[in-house]
Amino acid sequence: MRRSTTKGFARTSSLLRENIRKTGEARGFAVSRVLTHWAEIVGAEVAAICRPVDVSYGRKGFGATLTVLTTGAQAPMLEMQKDMLRSKVNAVYGYNAIARLRITQTAASGFAEGRAAFEHRPGPARAEPAPEIRAEASRVAAEAHDPDLRQALERLAANVLTKQRTE
Repeated sequence: MRRSTTKGFARTSSLLRENIRKTGEARGFAVSRVLTHWAEIVGAEVAAICRPVDVSYGRKGFGATLTVLTTGAQAPMLEMQKDMLRSKVNAVYGYNAIARLRITQTAASGFAEGRAAFEHRPGPARAEPAPEIRAEASRVAAEAHDPDLRQALERLAANVLTKQRTE
């Protein structure tokens, strides 16, 4: 017989789920959907460089402010895409639920939670070039005396030759 390891305690998420849902619905949409389906809403490329951290409401205004967390290097790029991000989120709800988008490099609650570690996206897997392409790339780069430079030139030549063959 397996004994429960929670000793009568429930997960915090299960306790708060209903309250979060009711609060979000009272405001006109389910806030949790933006937070849980972020990659589906904005796309995998954008989701890899940022994540939503807060949806806040003005006192009397209609529409919310979505706060998005990103790293310092990605902030200018996201700043240029603000309107596109806002329209994608609003398209999910069918009306102007998010009126403003705020980009931050720290979490809304402070610096300690602002240490964002966005996962590195691996590039597309490349097939190994054909032996005749490698031989031609080696011949092209053979005159380079520095071994690191020769390797880099071989990779470049192999990429160019492979691309020429596929066109």
